[in-house]
Amino acid sequence: MTVVLIMTSLLIACGVALVWWARRPGRATTSRVAGVGMGALVASVAAIVLSVSVWAQTATDTSQLAPAIVWGDSSFGDQFRFPSRPFEPAADPVVFTPVDGPPIDTVFADPSGGSFGDTLESNGTTAFIVLHGNDLLYERYFNGSNHDAVQTSFSVAKSFTATLVGIAIDGGLIAGLDDPITKYIPELSQRDTRFGDITLLHLITMSSGLAFREGSSPWADPANTYYASDLRSAALTKTSVERPPGEEFNFNDWNVILLGFVLERATGMSVSDYMQASLWQPMGAEAEGSWSLDSEASGFEKMFVGINGRAIDFAKLGWLYLHDGHNGAAQVVSSDFVAQATRNDVDTDPASQYQYLWWLDEQRPGTFFANGDHCRQIYVDPGAELVIVRHGSRCGDVDWIDLMGELADWLEPQLGEP
Repeated sequence: MTVVLIMTSLLIACGVALVWWARRPGRATTSRVAGVGMGALVASVAAIVLSVSVWAQTATDTSQLAPAIVWGDSSFGDQFRFPSRPFEPAADPVVFTPVDGPPIDTVFADPSGGSFGDTLESNGTTAFIVLHGNDLLYERYFNGSNHDAVQTSFSVAKSFTATLVGIAIDGGLIAGLDDPITKYIPELSQRDTRFGDITLLHLITMSSGLAFREGSSPWADPANTYYASDLRSAALTKTSVERPPGEEFNFNDWNVILLGFVLERATGMSVSDYMQASLWQPMGAEAEGSWSLDSEASGFEKMFVGINGRAIDFAKLGWLYLHDGHNGAAQVVSSDFVAQATRNDVDTDPASQYQYLWWLDEQRPGTFFANGDHCRQIYVDPGAELVIVRHGSRCGDVDWIDLMGELADWLEPQLGEP
């Protein structure tokens, strides 16, 4: 039930209670009249709130306020809430070979005595996949999900966006990460000349100095970015420079939206079309995917969230990075970009735990991961030649990055060359 409907129910309940109180035996006539008047007022307010709720239910594609009221925070199944633009699968998709590996379910058990599968299921997991090179060690689905189910990425989309930027640089469509964003979005400098100091490197490392005002109101930046019905306009009018770039890491969704704006202008096509041609098909996706849009009218990809597809196709982004950007003989994204995107380097940005929209597991040097709400992750351990993917409806009581690292540590000595 939405916040508005809860408020309506409470107001109606209060109105009924006041009317009953005013009419109970022994109350003075004036009290009864006052009580009836108060009840009528509460009922009127409730009717207004209910009308707002009905409006919000029908305006989720045209108003930022409406989805914030109706849906609140992001949730499992958001891929069905927004319009989207599809991308087609590869003509020759990558197929991983199932192999008999170490018995993960029975040996890598929950310390409390349950199996590993029990841990996955009881903590809201919908998909869990383990790749070793080209081999499929483990693929299981839980809580009503299956191999063909469409899963949404949440912030895992950021790592896809970074890869698209790398591919655009490789193809000469973007000169390099040192380009100022105003080269592609000159309108920003007309509002504040300090935008000219922000480069693509600052955006992709979350060190742009742009403000991001947290909060739960429909006008705070989480709603401005997640529910705006025109993200291009929002990026041009609602972003603001808070501090000089390059000084401080600040996880900020405006950075990724601006990168999408740059991609759109640099490539001359929608981000989804570029995704299909340069990444989704070249990395060997087996099924159609899509990218959620801000609205039908605007048609701009949500960029920092909203890539929808099968879990096995999400695994292929990790697999691509495991193989230095190669799908067989095809170089999808340059090995130099893969290395730069996932290295621990504070010479170019202020965060040791973050590079080009990829997180680094500092407890296990060399490993990195894409991370999204509800603990959706693509974990890559190049040393062990492993890719681990987890999707779920919630995080549960598990630190999934620690668990994936422990699983990789347990598997590595038992595995030979893939």
